[in-house]
Amino acid sequence: MAEKFIVVGTGCFWCSEAIFKMIRGVNSVIPGYAGGHADNPTYRQVCTDKTGHAEVVKIFYDPDIISFEKLLELFMATHDPTSLNRQGNDIGTQYRSIILYNDDAEEKLIKDFLKEQQKNYRKPIVTEVKKLDRFYEAEDYHHDYFANNQSNPYCAMVIKPEINDFVVRYGNMVKR
Repeated sequence: MAEKFIVVGTGCFWCSEAIFKMIRGVNSVIPGYAGGHADNPTYRQVCTDKTGHAEVVKIFYDPDIISFEKLLELFMATHDPTSLNRQGNDIGTQYRSIILYNDDAEEKLIKDFLKEQQKNYRKPIVTEVKKLDRFYEAEDYHHDYFANNQSNPYCAMVIKPEINDFVVRYGNMVKR
């Protein structure tokens, strides 16, 4: 089967990129911006909350190795989908939980999935589900940010523990 992609936002895209790149069946992950109204937004503009865009990752995957549904499960496991416009200490609409679909079939699958997932949460899931209009690739310095900046305090104190937790919980899904 041909390579497919999914676009999701789980908060800071540095962490999302680092985690999803580790998953078997994921071919590549590109950080970027989507879900808003501004054309060609920059990181600085997205951080103002005025573009409507979220920090997202575009995940290219092999559906013969990992399914769309499994990626949705991992999406849920990598952030708090009940937290509105924030993840941890990262606050703002750019950090919202969002899934951007490509077609009606994906939209239905996502909405049905989230409805089923709600049974596992006490608070309402606030993940935005929206048609992907455009994806804007983030500036070069955001690519492989964790891999290139592991001594950065944010990477060491926030991203590294999340990666370690993910490996403990989903080690069988991690590339060897």
